[in-house]
Amino acid sequence: MDIRKQAAKAEQFRKLHHGPRMLLLPNAWDVASARILEECGHPAIATSSAAVAFSLGYPDGQRISRDEMLEVCGRIARAVNIPVTADLEAGYGTTVKDMIEAVKAAIAAGIIGMNLEDVTGDDESSFVDLPLQVEKIRAICDTAESLGVPFVLNARTDIYLMPIGPEATRLERTVERLRAYRDAGASCLFAPGVYDRGTITKLVKAVEAPLNILANPTLPPVAELEKIGVARVSAGSGLMRAAMGVVQRVAKEVLKKRSFESIFVGATPYVDLNRMMQRRANPANA
Repeated sequence: MDIRKQAAKAEQFRKLHHGPRMLLLPNAWDVASARILEECGHPAIATSSAAVAFSLGYPDGQRISRDEMLEVCGRIARAVNIPVTADLEAGYGTTVKDMIEAVKAAIAAGIIGMNLEDVTGDDESSFVDLPLQVEKIRAICDTAESLGVPFVLNARTDIYLMPIGPEATRLERTVERLRAYRDAGASCLFAPGVYDRGTITKLVKAVEAPLNILANPTLPPVAELEKIGVARVSAGSGLMRAAMGVVQRVAKEVLKKRSFESIFVGATPYVDLNRMMQRRANPANA
């Protein structure tokens, strides 16, 4: 991908976090899902690390390698004309050097932004010390800038999602982390696991930067989140799990009813999918 066009896509994506409307960001896991999302009119796409891992036979949580993850993300970025940001978990490493290598590989794959978590394992014992996480974020941002891409780093803390530490201090510690990530250069701040209106409102006011919330059935309505000032809501693995739910339901009905009729109810027509795969990204934008 031409680095100037990639930089333009990154800037386009950055502006979506400051627009008049909240960014509703769907998460793809392969080229087909990404092309469908683009054709539906979404202005940008994120990948879901969990969904990509599941599709390749891995459990979530950095069990997939960086190269395998970026191979899929790169295929998605090359297949669409809209910006693609990648969920790269904790960067597939533990050192600042690992983060530099990760962002270089992501930019080489055509990615214009990434998520970075502050846990590297399955429990709070893997919670990265704040000074080291800040150093990682700063290194990612500096490296991307040196390559000419205004990379959109979405810095995530798992204090609520995992959860980590005493409940009484979670808000205070989340604010401390997110503000430090912002000051280190992160473009957007991600607090998955926060679902109640009061906490979200406090976070928006405290971090003073675009805030990303993870979609959940218990969240306030989109219009209310928009009014509060949330910049971005992402689907995570939800879209992929919804698709897998259809597979489960239809597979059971085939056996129970001894019929394939349910397969075709609501299915995307073959001709539409085939057309989407024939239409690759415009070379002028690649």
